[in-house]
Amino acid sequence: METRLHSSKVCQRLKLRCFASLFGLMLTVLMVAGTCLAQGSGTATISGTVVDQAGAAVAGAHVQLLSAGAARQSTITSESGEFKFTAVSFGAYQVQAEFDGFEPVSIDIKLNSRTPAPIRIAMSVAALRQETTVNADDTTINKDTSDNQNAVAVNNQTLTNLPVFDQDVITTMSRFLDSGALATSGVTLVVDGIEVNDLGLSASAVKQIKINNDPYSPEYARPGRGRIEVTTDPGSLEYHGTFNFIFRDSIFNAREPFAIERPAEERRIYEGTLTGPVRHSKKTLFLISVDRDEEDAQSIVFAAGPAGAIQENAASPMRNLLTAGRISHTFSDKNKASWFFSYQDRDNKGQGVGGITLPEAGTNRLFKEYEFRFNEESVLSARLVNQLRFLAGHYYAPTTSVDPAPGINVLGAFVGGGAQANQIRTEYHIEFTEEISYSNGRQTLKAGVNVPDLSRRGIDNNLNQGGTFYFSTLQDYINSRPYSFLQQQGNGHVVFLEKVLGVFVNDDIRLSPNLMVSAGLRYYWQDYFVDNKMFAPRLSFAYAPAGSQKMVIRGGAGIFYDRTGPSPISDLLLFNGSRLRLYVLNDPGFPDPLAGGESLTGEPVSVTRLEPNFKMPYTIQYSAGVERQITKASTLSITYQGYTGVDLFRSRDINAPLPPLYLARPDPNFGVIRQIEASGRSLGESLEVSFRGRLSKYFSGLAQYRLAWAFDNTSGITAFPANDYDLNGEWSRSDWDRRHRFELLGTATPGRQFNLGVALSLYTGAPYTETLGVDEFNDGVANARPAGVPRNSLQGPGYVDLDLRCSRDFYLRSGKGDKGPTLTLGLDAFNALNQVNFTTIVGNLSSPLFGLPVAAQPPRRLQMSAKFKF
Repeated sequence: METRLHSSKVCQRLKLRCFASLFGLMLTVLMVAGTCLAQGSGTATISGTVVDQAGAAVAGAHVQLLSAGAARQSTITSESGEFKFTAVSFGAYQVQAEFDGFEPVSIDIKLNSRTPAPIRIAMSVAALRQETTVNADDTTINKDTSDNQNAVAVNNQTLTNLPVFDQDVITTMSRFLDSGALATSGVTLVVDGIEVNDLGLSASAVKQIKINNDPYSPEYARPGRGRIEVTTDPGSLEYHGTFNFIFRDSIFNAREPFAIERPAEERRIYEGTLTGPVRHSKKTLFLISVDRDEEDAQSIVFAAGPAGAIQENAASPMRNLLTAGRISHTFSDKNKASWFFSYQDRDNKGQGVGGITLPEAGTNRLFKEYEFRFNEESVLSARLVNQLRFLAGHYYAPTTSVDPAPGINVLGAFVGGGAQANQIRTEYHIEFTEEISYSNGRQTLKAGVNVPDLSRRGIDNNLNQGGTFYFSTLQDYINSRPYSFLQQQGNGHVVFLEKVLGVFVNDDIRLSPNLMVSAGLRYYWQDYFVDNKMFAPRLSFAYAPAGSQKMVIRGGAGIFYDRTGPSPISDLLLFNGSRLRLYVLNDPGFPDPLAGGESLTGEPVSVTRLEPNFKMPYTIQYSAGVERQITKASTLSITYQGYTGVDLFRSRDINAPLPPLYLARPDPNFGVIRQIEASGRSLGESLEVSFRGRLSKYFSGLAQYRLAWAFDNTSGITAFPANDYDLNGEWSRSDWDRRHRFELLGTATPGRQFNLGVALSLYTGAPYTETLGVDEFNDGVANARPAGVPRNSLQGPGYVDLDLRCSRDFYLRSGKGDKGPTLTLGLDAFNALNQVNFTTIVGNLSSPLFGLPVAAQPPRRLQMSAKFKF
């Protein structure tokens, strides 16, 4: 078996080398061809002036040159409002001008054989209330490789009219992510061009959210379906503000399916932004954002104990304060910068409780974070633009157990005792990106250095200092017969530097008016999990059939490397056998794991190691599709997508008791030897149909249906196989595999009286695993399955969720319409159909709850909101 695996890896690496060589040859040919085409075309100059409604020059406006036959050029207007594009090839173009606080303007122009007269672009002040659409601005077919119509893009006004639970816009949009595109460390969140852990400011400061935008860009480590890009409010030349108040109370909630009595809940959110010029300056703008969240809620416990069913509610209050501010300044017509600072203080109590976890096993968590961001854009010439983004931050995050008692875990029945979860995490982190782009008539080159993580991390790992007992059944608990006991002793404090580096280059080439090709390469490096051969080529194209202005064919492929995050690094440093000693005892005594009160120091210690000759996991993503303009304001796209995961993360106990009896470990001097490996694999395919734009005069939105399947043989870097010596049963459906998914986000304006928003999700069920609930292999983990039963062999129930929002705008200044102060009152219904959506199904055959759900999504809840905007 190992010979076959080795041969398979060799073949995969040979294929990768061939692909890289072919890619390099294609990139060279394309660059030479693009340069030759550019040199062989006639050129002219486009110039002009940008003014406001009164005719005054607008300095610092962002002006772009766009064309179906040429790549983008951009510049910033001078003190006198002037701009100029030189060496522009003959053809049809569009000049777009944007400036904070003004409506964007587009002007069409055609270059024949001479330089045209200067253009005068008059900009009007932006209205406070824009048309309610879901990304209606981007529903025109475009032949740029980055303008894929199966992307999801939602602007601020649409978010205002959609049902967004607790103002959490990131979670609302996350439904469009693809779990197969995520990294080990989770979703990649990019705010204003820089990768972050949290949004960092309130929801009303968000201008636009995009998912799957430019999916194969080498600028990013992850593909578009695993990345959320957020653009924030840039500020305004006039004073504008927004204040939101959100309120929810359990008296308006439907009955919980697992609660004897309705759990108490009260939610209050005070959130808003203020923006405008600093002392009426036209060059310096400010933004202030504040978000205060208060929640008094209860978690629902549904478990089985020695005396029977356990059903109770437990308090889980939360308090959160987030404040942020930004100053933006335009130094000249070619240089502007912004400075951003945020502070967050969050306090969660009673976390982790619910389902089979009892209140005594909960935790209390604090989180304090300070963050600074800097962004600068410089136009070095008419064709050369440089962008610098920098972030520095610090956070402090302690977790304490509600009860210090030893933990009790009865599989599939209840989790009680203490959580044994005490730890403190601190971090000082720096991130920065420096990129430069050069464009001419038919070609745009972009290159940059990206450091998404340079962190000093401190961890005080005090988990399981009191130990945790594991029982297979309730009867074993009654008879005091645990199958395993786990405890840590020693020094759990460690400080380390985590360094992640990325370098990329990309070339967008317009080979002809109806064909554009984008070719790029990214190099990636991470310390501790070092692999010096992580070159990730990317290639995509957009082609419009001859004579067609309404259809584009797109395709692409790319390699994307994984990233571990800090937890696996800390495990390697702490569990080395001496610093922090981990003991795993089989068939221990209870409540004293060792007879006669002996010390654990005489027992074999468990360690964590990295496999020799480690190679970083990666996935190969590929897609092909057709986009069609249905109407002037709507598009339809059909896309086939696939991915192959190579050398994926898993953990394996390489010192597990040997077959066939599984009685003794090969090396008696150690307990568990957890080896972090890159030996898993995955396969996935999907067919996706997306519609975006206006369905009728009154309704617009985005609908997406996905038919998909996903298989793999690992659940991630912390997952162990059922049998460490036989991995055949691990290949099965992925944890997130759902055959059918349908998503709808839409807004309706049946009249000026009120607005309607809808969010609909329909999924078929996800899989879960059937286990025996006993430690059959004597390795301290009771995850063995019945003979011949693979992982994720059982099917969970489907999911139906309909959220609705009804809101009404009241204009507070007579005769001003939607340009004056506005008060918006709204009522949201989440899970409006009151569908019971089960989330946790017990797969343990030894549990009295086998095959039954023990937790569910909340029932119907009503949320009231008031928004004042001026």
